[in-house]
Amino acid sequence: MKRRNNEELSLSEVIKEFVDHNKLQKGLDKVNVRDVWNSQMGPAIEKYTTAIKLQGSVLYVQLSSSVLREELSYGKEKIVKMLNEELGRELITKLVLR
Repeated sequence: MKRRNNEELSLSEVIKEFVDHNKLQKGLDKVNVRDVWNSQMGPAIEKYTTAIKLQGSVLYVQLSSSVLREELSYGKEKIVKMLNEELGRELITKLVLR
């Protein structure tokens, strides 16, 4: 949060510097992934989702329905692409359905 030559920073720049300085991006990514999963996959799949965990670049999703898990396994690459597009960057490289 440095001001150089009386330069004013926008709020978004200050928040970005704060997140970068305090190394909070990984925690924010974990929250963002959960929100994006629920919004992109819809309420029907959200109902059967019991746990979502981002570890490194691997997204682990635990589902309570084995039938749904099998159906989603056919479209893993498409799901990863869709989630990354919504996140705005290549955060997820692999999806593991449990």
